[in-house]
Amino acid sequence: MSIHIVSFGYGHSPAPTADLVFDLRALLRNPFHNPELKHRTGLDQEVYDHVMTTPGAERLAFNAVATARGLAEDTGADVTIAWGCTGGRHRSVGLARASYELLREVGDETTIEHRDVDQDLLPAGVHNRTEPEPESIRYTADVVVMTPDGDVLLIERGWPPHEGAWALTGVRAGSY
Repeated sequence: MSIHIVSFGYGHSPAPTADLVFDLRALLRNPFHNPELKHRTGLDQEVYDHVMTTPGAERLAFNAVATARGLAEDTGADVTIAWGCTGGRHRSVGLARASYELLREVGDETTIEHRDVDQDLLPAGVHNRTEPEPESIRYTADVVVMTPDGDVLLIERGWPPHEGAWALTGVRAGSY
């Protein structure tokens, strides 16, 4: 049994088929934002060091490798780890490289593929997390409070959606 490692960029095409897929777009520092590193890749030592000195990067690589090794041992099957970032040139390549090196150090059979490392840089706006967060459903319990005269107590909403609109009093689930 062997462990195959793939780095890729979500901005170029969907994640490859893999047993373990790690999305690095939000948690690790992005070398793309550093003018000295932008045009380099995770194959370059400066970029690799930048990625791997991000808090949590080493632990993530170690735990991914431990999980993949455990799956391979328990199932007797080959396991694929896919590391994805926005462009597939920096963070994903760095973590793929780190996990490959960890596996080689313990003598495991492993292969590595950098799917998008040679792709052109994506535009700067793709790397910024400026997209609005998707609206989520928030559960509430509304209460109708009536006076003895039959009037209903309303509040003026102080937050979106419908900020400034009138609403029944209520408690957001989990806030009491």
